[in-house]
Amino acid sequence: MAGRNILITGGAGFIGSHVVRLFVNKYPDYKIICLDKLTYAGNLANLKDLEGRENYKFVKMDICDFEGVYQLMQDERIDGIIHLAAESHVDRSIKDPFTFARTNVMGTLSLLQAAKLYWESLPEGYEGKRFYHISTDEVYGALKMNHPEGIEPPFKTVASSEGHKAYGDDFFYETTKYNPHSPYSASKASSDHFVRAYHDTYGMPTIVTNCSNNYGPYQFPEKLIPLFINNIRHRKPLPVYGKGENVRDWLYVEDHARAIDLIFHEGKIAETYNIGGFNEWKNIDLIKVMIKTVDRILGNPEGHSLDLITYVTDRLGHDARYAIDSTKLQKELGWEPSLQFEEGIEKTVRWYLENQEWMDNVTSGDYLKYYDEMYNL
Repeated sequence: MAGRNILITGGAGFIGSHVVRLFVNKYPDYKIICLDKLTYAGNLANLKDLEGRENYKFVKMDICDFEGVYQLMQDERIDGIIHLAAESHVDRSIKDPFTFARTNVMGTLSLLQAAKLYWESLPEGYEGKRFYHISTDEVYGALKMNHPEGIEPPFKTVASSEGHKAYGDDFFYETTKYNPHSPYSASKASSDHFVRAYHDTYGMPTIVTNCSNNYGPYQFPEKLIPLFINNIRHRKPLPVYGKGENVRDWLYVEDHARAIDLIFHEGKIAETYNIGGFNEWKNIDLIKVMIKTVDRILGNPEGHSLDLITYVTDRLGHDARYAIDSTKLQKELGWEPSLQFEEGIEKTVRWYLENQEWMDNVTSGDYLKYYDEMYNL
């Protein structure tokens, strides 16, 4: 696949920036077009190390701008799309569902139609093209928790034939029926359906992946892990929904980027692949690990920041448990996470503590002003 021109949407965001960096560094013969609207979650500081690279180009654009996207497809001769651009914060979707429907549903449809029209206009048609849509495990709804108490986390989920260690006996599979519970997950479910419909109706070469919670560097600090690391450092309250009993499956972001790379190049057209961390944690247990890690690195006595935990009213429609089974991806393409959670959380905590300037610029909003001036955006 030498000489490819790949459009990565949402490339200045958390996961997107890691995917852009991986592709720019790994494939010098590719041209990587990073498209981002630069909403609050898009930050070009996440890609500062790529500035000036010959095979990297940034374009500020809204994916809902169909005419703009269609023209960009033609100008850059795009033959592959990795679609990460999305509104993704559940709390925001509860307050403003219209924005989520616009970006996640209509934005995806805009990209699909632009790709369809451009690729169908070429002599080779869809040959050698690929539309890869990144989605979430939240489209599947929620899983039951029925594991006996008294077993310490983390719990690694493995193939059914080998038995499970988890908070329940059921998992999300590629065949799991969709059952979204929040405006966010409903908008992502709808976008997934549109992607598959474009394959079934028009023959577009599409792939969909559904991934568990990601963590790591460059995540916008309204999400749990960077927010709590920063709050622990500054002795601010750690707001925990309900009793902190909700369970999530965590994956280090660079492992997700590796999976995206592998699936983009070797995944089968029209297939769905689940990407999970094999690593379930109750929110309250995860928070206590973060407290212990941050306090140790900062030289605080053990347990110093436990008093910051503050229980707040539970989120509306809060799903009890998510857990991905990635057996298909493991068996067919040979992918598995490279980091255990303890190693990943150590790297993550150290990154945020060592990059306080990045955190301060994001929390203050200064990152928006800097790049507006620099790029004349």
